[in-house]
Amino acid sequence: MRRGEDEGFLRISIEPREENALDMLNSIFLKGRNGSADVVKEAVKDSWKRLLSSSMETEFRNLSKEKADIEAINVFADNLRQLLLGSPLGEKNVLAIDPGFRTGCKIVCLDRQGNFVHNETIYPHPPQNETAMSIKKILSLVSAYKIEAIAIGNGTASRETEDFIKWVKFDSDIQVFVVSEAGASIYSASKVAREEFPDYDVTVRGAVSIGRRLMDPLAELVKIDPKSIGVGQYQHDVDQQKLQKSLDDVVVSCVNAVGVEVNTASKHLLTYVSGLGPQLAQNIVDYRTENGPFRARKELLKVKRMGAKAFEQSAGFLRIRNAENPLDSSAVHPESYHVVEKMSKDLGCDVSELISNDNKRKELKLEKYITPSTGLPTLKDIVDELAKPGRDPRSKIREFSFADVHKMEDLSPGMIVPGIVTNITKFGAFVDIGIKQDGLVHVSNLSKNFTTDPSKVVKLHQHVMVKVIAVDIERKRIQLSMKDVVVKSD
Repeated sequence: MRRGEDEGFLRISIEPREENALDMLNSIFLKGRNGSADVVKEAVKDSWKRLLSSSMETEFRNLSKEKADIEAINVFADNLRQLLLGSPLGEKNVLAIDPGFRTGCKIVCLDRQGNFVHNETIYPHPPQNETAMSIKKILSLVSAYKIEAIAIGNGTASRETEDFIKWVKFDSDIQVFVVSEAGASIYSASKVAREEFPDYDVTVRGAVSIGRRLMDPLAELVKIDPKSIGVGQYQHDVDQQKLQKSLDDVVVSCVNAVGVEVNTASKHLLTYVSGLGPQLAQNIVDYRTENGPFRARKELLKVKRMGAKAFEQSAGFLRIRNAENPLDSSAVHPESYHVVEKMSKDLGCDVSELISNDNKRKELKLEKYITPSTGLPTLKDIVDELAKPGRDPRSKIREFSFADVHKMEDLSPGMIVPGIVTNITKFGAFVDIGIKQDGLVHVSNLSKNFTTDPSKVVKLHQHVMVKVIAVDIERKRIQLSMKDVVVKSD
């Protein structure tokens, strides 16, 4: 309504019925039936028309705007959290493609750590139609760089490129994923991207971002302003200060929940770790460059400006894979190492065996280790972490295939097709079904059961089956339903 008013399509007024308002005011201020009362009555009427009504309208507008802002910010924050905690492919050699027609498909090859190793351009689509040459180049790159997975951006020519890749006969099993490009263009033109790849243009940077998003969505998306990722609702209309604070809190929360591999993390990812900031993050990267990978958490204390307080706040969220002390790759904080060491000593085993042997952990009597500084909840958390040290809490990624539909004209009411949830709002969920235009599943069509909160029914990037209700080609709108359709579980 506010946006419609700003655009000049609506005129909105908020006021109670004048007679009711005057009756209430007169009951307060009129104390008798004489000439003075008539003057007071006129004054009340005048004050209502000139002052009170407009003041009340302004106050109500502000209150309703604040309430609406809170709802919109909560929706955006929840969507962002789901996006950042999206399923990672992990450490694999990836070939990433930024699709295009006339300008060709930009290809980059990334190693298992996400480092850029090669770029190329192919022209498999019109007007060039260099299909045979493109297939030859793809096969050559897959072989040369031992590619294990292919990431394709979901922008222009995405479906055509996906179909082209599926024609290619690979010697090994290559996984193919379509990856959201939302915000990739913002990143590729940003200062961060220029610092990372000063010698390459925006198209190469964009392809790198697509590949890294597949490998680790969290590590790559933290480089982009959350408002550019496209998972919000009215994000440009709400209080920008409150929105920014909420989104920053979400990013910090997600980074700390997953943990950060200190020997491969970028400066931008390290910045969001509790206790660190831009300067300390840069110092960690500089130390790593000069001295090689960290071998133990305690080595972080050698980093410039890494004081005891910053170490205390950040150490539990920083992981060092393959460290000499197995606890360095877990979420167990260094200040609790002595507790784990005492547990292993009491059981007559080393820490590694305590971690790997479930039966040993079951022998522990946690009450024995309670101290004034270490309570039972902390001890339970420690044992839970020992059962899955350093395990990524995010779910495993799954491949997905769209139905054989490429444009709106291919759709007809009643069709049931697979899709991916791309955005969630208070009024419903948007689903990508493999054409340029996402379809809307209105909140009333999300479930057989009544619901007012779409986020309780679907999650971002969830794979779902939807039924086509209506297709409006002229207005480019697709109405979908999930009622009476089996929902794929992730």
